[in-house]
Amino acid sequence: MFRGSLVALLTPFDGDRLDEAALRRLVDWHIEEGTHGLVPVGTTGESPTLTHDEHCRVIEIVAEQAAGRVPVIAGAGSNNPVEAIEYSICAQEAGANATLHVAGYYNRPNQDGLYAHFKMLHDATELPIIVYNIPPRAVVDIQPATLARMAELPRIVGVKDATGDLSRPWAERQLIKKPFAWLSGEDGTAVSYNVGGGQGCISVTANVAPRQCAQLQELTLAGKWEEARALQDRLLPLHQVLFAEPNPACPKYALSLLGLASEHCRIPVVPLQQDTKARIRRVMEELELI
Repeated sequence: MFRGSLVALLTPFDGDRLDEAALRRLVDWHIEEGTHGLVPVGTTGESPTLTHDEHCRVIEIVAEQAAGRVPVIAGAGSNNPVEAIEYSICAQEAGANATLHVAGYYNRPNQDGLYAHFKMLHDATELPIIVYNIPPRAVVDIQPATLARMAELPRIVGVKDATGDLSRPWAERQLIKKPFAWLSGEDGTAVSYNVGGGQGCISVTANVAPRQCAQLQELTLAGKWEEARALQDRLLPLHQVLFAEPNPACPKYALSLLGLASEHCRIPVVPLQQDTKARIRRVMEELELI
């Protein structure tokens, strides 16, 4: 099972090239800071603008550098299931522990089509699969009954929920009775999601404040809700400012302030406005991150 603070890992660039040395440093830093798992080449990892070879190379580096110290859930999603299978094979060969697959964006499949997409992935691959449900980006929404149907497939083992609907884990737990990982995909509602039965968060904020995000998840897993609420109150301004402009421009700039990687993103994500940079710096100073 996957649980705790799982970072939606940024992909560092040196100019427009993959910065492999920085990526390895990030993996080590996250493990030292207490991050419970690594999720490379998701949206925050700029998977839409990576080449196929770069995508596979990032997974390879992260799995190699992690060396089994924490789980690696490799982003492998596509609206083309054939491509998603190719990325899954890359992840398996690299030594990842699981794959993360988004719902079929742009194609706009119905619920039967969503099930068919994930069943095709399941039947053609060998790693455990986390289903990524993010209607704001994918347009389509995997309904609880459909997720439960997917969960009948033995290697579909969890969901990353970015629906914003905090009733989802409650509804889904009524239908899914096997061991299953309910993971929030939204930092701002992660504590509330865990109240409903969630066990962790695939976190953007963990790129910048990994120790605090790990502590937050550990508090919820221990049922220390008042302490978790107090820490979430402190972290909320950071959660908010990191999405002031399109992701991952804000967390990449924050990472540059920590001296861990450059702020460079690939177009169409463009450099931040100066006032946004000032806001990020101010919030990080208030949290004593810099």
